[in-house]
Amino acid sequence: MKKIKYFSQILLIAIFLSSCKTSINKETPLFNSEDKMNEHPNLEKKRMEIKFSCGEDGISEYLDDGWIILEEDYQEKICTWKSVPATKDCDMEKDKGCKITKPDKIGEEKIYLLER
Repeated sequence: MKKIKYFSQILLIAIFLSSCKTSINKETPLFNSEDKMNEHPNLEKKRMEIKFSCGEDGISEYLDDGWIILEEDYQEKICTWKSVPATKDCDMEKDKGCKITKPDKIGEEKIYLLER
């Protein structure tokens, strides 16, 4: 009985050791990979989205830096808010619950999609 137990342990260890082979990194070299990299070093283009709101305009800085506008989009945006009393009897300094916040100035938000 001991021999069978001993033999089964040895067999189990042998199976375990034979199944664990060392992994060898066999990467196949790409033909002319260095040449292709040198031909087109900067194929990846960079994209960026920027927003200017309420009269701000800084797009000329980006255009001078070599960026190209792909898309322009305009959206309405609230630039400033103002607080007004909810009723004529409301004292906004004493009773904060009667204060209503409303849009004061409405402007335009410009969204640019740039690429370099």
